[in-house]
Amino acid sequence: MTRQLAPHPSARPGRQPGPAKVPRRRWTARSRRDFFVFLAMALPNLVLIAVFTYRPLFSNIYYSTLDWTLGSPSATVVGLGNYVTFFTSNDAPKVLGTTAVFTLVTVGGSMILGLLVALALNARIRGTTFARSAVFAPYVLSGVGVGLVWLFIFDPGYGVLAWLLRGIGQQSPQWINDPQLSLVMVILVYVWKNLGYCAVVYLAGLQSLPTEVMEAASLDGANGFRRFVSISLPLLSPTTFFLLITTLLSSLQAFDLIRIMTPLGAGTSTLIYEAYLQAFGAYNRAGYSAAISVVLFAILLVITVLQLRFVERKVHYS
Repeated sequence: MTRQLAPHPSARPGRQPGPAKVPRRRWTARSRRDFFVFLAMALPNLVLIAVFTYRPLFSNIYYSTLDWTLGSPSATVVGLGNYVTFFTSNDAPKVLGTTAVFTLVTVGGSMILGLLVALALNARIRGTTFARSAVFAPYVLSGVGVGLVWLFIFDPGYGVLAWLLRGIGQQSPQWINDPQLSLVMVILVYVWKNLGYCAVVYLAGLQSLPTEVMEAASLDGANGFRRFVSISLPLLSPTTFFLLITTLLSSLQAFDLIRIMTPLGAGTSTLIYEAYLQAFGAYNRAGYSAAISVVLFAILLVITVLQLRFVERKVHYS
């Protein structure tokens, strides 16, 4: 016979017992010690981030609302006047267009060529170790040094390329003086410098692919191109997504090569370089330069959010 327990005297008839109360966590000596250890580890980094990242960011936003000449002790508050001046000026479409062209071509060129180079370096042949080092070396070199070397190569008067063209009876293009050619020149150098980074990252992704999947596809009769399109590319989507974010942010902030190869920004005036010219060039318009910098920050923020929101859906995490 089953024995029934009598209800507790405090329980009311017809009423369900409420959820059990979660006991409060006691603030023990060990908890306090762990908290202070965490605080000692994290607080210096938080202070550095606040001082050197967020403080300049909010200061720059404030400066963008001022009509301020660099070095002047006084400034006039103009609100959104600097933004209105930029977007209504004749230079805005040119600067935004140059930024878009430079970013799209350098990101696409670096990733596509980097993937092709990674496929070549993934082959099991002799000399691949030296080839990997040679491909990656330009990425770690100083942008100033790379710009000076390539500026000597492209110089239409005494450059190496001009000398080679004169040897076959041809005239060197005016790479530096022609605004359209100067943009092409900077793009070529930037892609050459950064494709090694994409190649190494793609190479790491290729070497981490499961070999049993490739072997199964080979047994099913899939050729190399079919395996690459149907298996390798989808499995490399996390690597592609990572490179898309990093190279896009890097291209939008490219400065050193543009500054060395085209000091006046003729045809290569991107947003970040236009901000530099407005503040430290002949204009000394610090407030206007800050407004352009805020526009660049807003573009970077929107692109990053859109990538994380929509592009990541296409990523296949194995």
